[in-house]
Amino acid sequence: MKIICVGMNYAQHNQELNHKIGEIEGITVPSGTSETESVIGSWNPTIFLKPDTALLRSDWPFYIPDFSNEVEYETELVVKINRLGKSIPERFAHRYYEEVTLGLDFTCRDLQRQLKAKGLPWEISKGFDSSAFCGEWVKLKDLGIVREDEAPVPSEKTIQDLHFEMQLNGETRQVGYTGDMIHSVDKIIAYVSRFYILKMGDLIFTGTPAGVGKLSEGDLITAQLEGRQVLECRIR
Repeated sequence: MKIICVGMNYAQHNQELNHKIGEIEGITVPSGTSETESVIGSWNPTIFLKPDTALLRSDWPFYIPDFSNEVEYETELVVKINRLGKSIPERFAHRYYEEVTLGLDFTCRDLQRQLKAKGLPWEISKGFDSSAFCGEWVKLKDLGIVREDEAPVPSEKTIQDLHFEMQLNGETRQVGYTGDMIHSVDKIIAYVSRFYILKMGDLIFTGTPAGVGKLSEGDLITAQLEGRQVLECRIR
């Protein structure tokens, strides 16, 4: 099982962390400028992996690691792959998932900054043990999404029409809409499958909207997908 993650997939999140749109490819147009849209067309999704040991059981708390003083939450839509696929055309990508949830990409922000400043890989700041948390899985049809391969008349609603919210200790911190993604779920799947065979059970974290922040012991994270609570995680 692979945990595939997408970075910098919401423009407002890029602004809050002062990311440059497409900086991995050497494109240096700042996010939020008038040139952003023209750059996006030539910018591929930014992909990184977490090992399977990063997956935290849904009934366990998250323990803040002792190697970081600035662990942050990032709430994301997560897609579960349901069949084997390689080099999947974007127009067929929707056939490779039927369940989604919300997840937490725990990030050691201080460690990430230090490694990036030195030009070093920063996977350990994202892929450490228990750094990925998934909520309750929900079938797309239960969210009102019916696809053309499932019914004679598909619904107009797609995976790019989902709203989600996250609260920290009852206070709303992140509000997301999948239609604001820079790279759609289907584009991500098509791109990733060029490099990695996708297997049943692989998880794709699709990126976080603005509002990320630091965690402290005793915090409680809750999150809702289309108004349905699917995630609760206690911080220790």
